[in-house]
Amino acid sequence: MLDFLAENNLCGQAILRIVSCGNAIIAELLRLSEFIPAVFRLKDRADQQKYGEIIFDFSYFKGQELWESKLEAKPELQDLDEEFRENNIEIVTRFYLAFQSVHKYIVDLNRYLDDLNEGVYIQQTLETVLLNEDGKQLLCEALYLYGVMLLVIDQKIEGEVRERMLVSYYRYSAARSSADSNMDDICKLLRSTGYSSQPGAKRPPNYPESYFQRVPINEAFISMVIGRLRSDDIYNQVSAYPLPEHRSTALANQAAMLYVILYFDSSILHTHQAKMREIVDKYFPDNWVISIYMGITVNLADAWEPYKAAKTALNNTLDLSNVREQASRCATVSERVHAQVRQFLKEGYLREEVVLDNIPKLLNCLRDCNVAIRWLMLHTADSACDPNNKRLRQIKDQILTDSRYNPKILFQLLLDTAQFEFILKEMFKQMLSEKQAKWEHYKKEGSERMTELADVFSGVKPLTRVEKNENLQAWFREISKQILSLNYDDSTAAGRKTVQLIQALEEVQEFHQLESNLQVCQFLADTRKFLHQMIRTINIKEEVLITMQIVGDLSFAWQLIDSFTSIMQESIRVNPSMVTKLRATFLKLASALDLPLLRINQANSPDLLSVSQYYSGELVSYVRKVLQIIPESMFTSLLKIIKLQTHDIIEVPTRLDKDKLRDYAQLGPRYEVAKLTHAISIFTEGILMMKTTLVGIIKPSELMPKLKELGATMDGFHRSFEYIQDYVNIYGLKIWQEEVSRIINYNVEQECNNFLRTKIQDWQSMYQSTHIPIPKFTPVDESVTFIGRLCREILRITDPKMTCHIDQLNTWYDMKTHQEVTSSRLFSEIQTTLGTFGLNGLDRLLCFMVVRELQNFLSMFQKIILRDRTVQDTLKTLMNAVSPLKSIVANSNKIYLSAIAKTQKIWVPYLEAIMKVGQMQILRQQIANELNYSCRFDSKHLAAALENLNKALLADIEAHYQDPSLPYPKEDNTLLYEITSYLEAAGIHNPLNKIYITTKRLPYFPVVNFLFLIAQLPKLQYSKNLGMVCRKPADPVDWPPLVLGLLTLLKQFHSRYTEQFLALLGQFIRSTVEQCTSQKIPEMPAEVVGALLFLEDYVRYTKLPRRVAEAHVPNFIFDEFRTVL
Repeated sequence: MLDFLAENNLCGQAILRIVSCGNAIIAELLRLSEFIPAVFRLKDRADQQKYGEIIFDFSYFKGQELWESKLEAKPELQDLDEEFRENNIEIVTRFYLAFQSVHKYIVDLNRYLDDLNEGVYIQQTLETVLLNEDGKQLLCEALYLYGVMLLVIDQKIEGEVRERMLVSYYRYSAARSSADSNMDDICKLLRSTGYSSQPGAKRPPNYPESYFQRVPINEAFISMVIGRLRSDDIYNQVSAYPLPEHRSTALANQAAMLYVILYFDSSILHTHQAKMREIVDKYFPDNWVISIYMGITVNLADAWEPYKAAKTALNNTLDLSNVREQASRCATVSERVHAQVRQFLKEGYLREEVVLDNIPKLLNCLRDCNVAIRWLMLHTADSACDPNNKRLRQIKDQILTDSRYNPKILFQLLLDTAQFEFILKEMFKQMLSEKQAKWEHYKKEGSERMTELADVFSGVKPLTRVEKNENLQAWFREISKQILSLNYDDSTAAGRKTVQLIQALEEVQEFHQLESNLQVCQFLADTRKFLHQMIRTINIKEEVLITMQIVGDLSFAWQLIDSFTSIMQESIRVNPSMVTKLRATFLKLASALDLPLLRINQANSPDLLSVSQYYSGELVSYVRKVLQIIPESMFTSLLKIIKLQTHDIIEVPTRLDKDKLRDYAQLGPRYEVAKLTHAISIFTEGILMMKTTLVGIIKPSELMPKLKELGATMDGFHRSFEYIQDYVNIYGLKIWQEEVSRIINYNVEQECNNFLRTKIQDWQSMYQSTHIPIPKFTPVDESVTFIGRLCREILRITDPKMTCHIDQLNTWYDMKTHQEVTSSRLFSEIQTTLGTFGLNGLDRLLCFMVVRELQNFLSMFQKIILRDRTVQDTLKTLMNAVSPLKSIVANSNKIYLSAIAKTQKIWVPYLEAIMKVGQMQILRQQIANELNYSCRFDSKHLAAALENLNKALLADIEAHYQDPSLPYPKEDNTLLYEITSYLEAAGIHNPLNKIYITTKRLPYFPVVNFLFLIAQLPKLQYSKNLGMVCRKPADPVDWPPLVLGLLTLLKQFHSRYTEQFLALLGQFIRSTVEQCTSQKIPEMPAEVVGALLFLEDYVRYTKLPRRVAEAHVPNFIFDEFRTVL
């Protein structure tokens, strides 16, 4: 009959694929459970208020139209709903696909069982498959894995969260309407069970059996599987554990399967006393805490509490006298075997001959160690004992007392056992690889000794006092031939023959009185030794390695091991060389990966890569977590070095007077630094990771001192990294730059998320890492990170309502007290403290803020201007009065003042929006100047290369527009996009030329801006030294933000709007000057001076030629107005 798992056996391959798929689904569920978006939990009040009306549980299906109509009635809810969809559809779809695969799994299993019953697979029925060893294992695993899936889903993804995700997928996804969608079935299977994994939560009635019965499964199949698990040792594990007291450990995997599968037929748990007694006597006579899959633990005393038959059967095991006996036995065994293992691990003890002579003894010791570790780790685990359950607490206390439990001693036993196992395995692997070569070598040596002896007795070879003896000569030649004839491939016959040869050699020594000649005796003894070695070598079998692999299984501790992390870290802190010992423990833990990967590998499934990546990723994360203590210890010492370098040690100048040499020697602090450096260099075996604390909130007068203090700390870190790199053999400065840039870029990205509709989640971020995660701190204000707090603090202290910016000095002064608030030195300080990344990040954040302000401005324009009939009529009347724009307006003063008076109410929000944009643009200019200055200073070649490349590109693009046959970067060419980020980082750009938003045509836009400007001019006055300044601090207007804000706003629209705006301003200047001349007023009105200064600044900031302004205002007015002032 065909091998059940052969590739051409369709029946075997079908069930193997199902089981392989089951293991992959569980890995995906575990992976996804770490990425549940917090918003679906609706834990905090803010989320409930914001999203409560758009995230629904299954109650949504009862009144679908009602809920959707509520949403449609509120445009802001629709907008929020759309934003939520964009941000979460990807992760929700992934969860849905995982849920769908669980449902598909059980449908496939049911279909396979139907196919078996209907005879689709020739000569195969359910009974014959269960008789086959592989078939029996796979059928039991298929049902067990389905149960594990359901339990994992309920433990890791709460019922309410599942329902909200499924409803969100239903609402947002187009796929649900397709014909093959089985949304209803998935919802029925995964609706909330009422179970909660929170400690102390009450268990729902009939849980989990009612949950397991949501999809019906063939009852005969369940019954037969339970029967097989009750009676057989389906994995033949007992052979690896010959001692009867180890039987429950040998059958532990099978016991876990039986525990899960019994929920599919809960009547056994409730009423079948005899069956339950049999199960408990076989599987749980001395244990009641079990691991059901990759370290998920269950305490049967709690789990079987509601089931009468199960509870009664388990009472014998849980009897306090039995608990005491098991705990005491475990304590005695662990003490005994720990002493043994320590003896074995002594340097030089585990030699090849000792190992080969004592294989059974060594394996028994390994079994005892692993059984004791398993029992103690499971039965003392906190996760398996609900602190609110009095009985469980009592049992656990009993165990802790009787087993004299000490986590450090248990950990030491685990460590020593892992090391012992590792050494034994490595020795066995080496012996197996060299087995044949050694055997042949011993055979050759033995044969040669016999040939030499034959020669001695022939009388040819002279050996002291050995007489010629032809019989012995012939006999020894025959023995030599017999040794040579031994065949390695037929190990059994060779073994028997070798034993006979050893006996013959012992007999010849006795009967022929050869003892008198020491040299002959030596030859015989050597040959016997070689023959003994051959027997030992032939006994090295792979079965020993397999037994060690089975016995050393640590999959039950996949999660429990975490409770030993602090002990591991403390032992590393005390003794860094402990890391090498831990390696063996981590390798032992890695063997747990075999469990989920075995079937996936057998099925040649493409899931092998993703599943092994998930579990090995989890293991690597855990190893990193443990070894984190190395960099932490390094940084503790490094911080002391930083303090000494920053505050105590004075840098030695390049030249100094001889008599001052003693002052600079500073022997005390330098000795302290040397001592700490030595302490750090001990940790070079470890791995270096970043650990940074970020700046908190800043008060006004504290900004510069705080930045200076932070700058000194960062500089200390930087210098210490540079100083320490040679001692620990790492690229300290490279790590410093990479990690600081990563931290700052991540914080900028998270801060910018506030302004993005489609947010970048942590798992999508190119800066966040699961291995070396950047910590997130709870926000203390509207900012998410330190970079947002810094940005908002700068905006607050340079607020145009409170301060006045003097452009020539690049300084902000308080409007009331005229004291300096801050200046461009602030940006130099930020550059020193946070580096180019920090300054560039600040610039990026300001960009987002400008965009938001401009978008708010547009919606405000729609609201207060385009929907106000009075304002529109006023604007229409004004446009009629001033047309055509080239003319001079008669009675201009009256017309303009009347229009301003009628639109007075709209200017307050308008001014606020314009000033905010202008203020941010000034800050962006200052940042660009600082970045450009430091780039030219620190990287002059980069600055020159960027400037030249930029000019060359612009020249090529201009040439292309004049002659389209010339080349131009194609759409898929990222050159322009990439060089822009370089130019912005080097400060080679003008923020005023940037288009921040896309805009549509807006009626009356130029005339509204023109009116706004002339309405603000009376609030300002001209000062010869300072230019335009605020007239009254009570009505604050700052000129530079006003000009730059208006300029930025106009830049977002078509250039004809700017043309029209300038034409209106030119007409205003001409008409007002004309009216003054006709009325013989000698002074130029203040409003005209303001308007002319605006045009002058406009030309200066945009770097346009002056003729742009002279097109609307005669040049003699421009030339004269400064002489008049």
